[in-house]
Amino acid sequence: MPAVEQTDPDGVDFGWVMQVTFLTTILVGTPIVVALSALTTLTTWSARALFAVRVGAVVWFLTAVGVYLYARYRR
Repeated sequence: MPAVEQTDPDGVDFGWVMQVTFLTTILVGTPIVVALSALTTLTTWSARALFAVRVGAVVWFLTAVGVYLYARYRR
């Protein structure tokens, strides 16, 4: 049976990064979106949804970068 080769170009487990990003974004991002929405006047459901998507995208991006840098540092 031939040997199985593995590659790890960056030394970071991207599966772990994606899972931790997902969980951290939900646990930390939800209270942030709720707190910021309390300070903003949102009159329609579409305004509320767009606000949540915009703020959630920023939280997701910052969380993903932070988790990746942490994983790279710990590697």
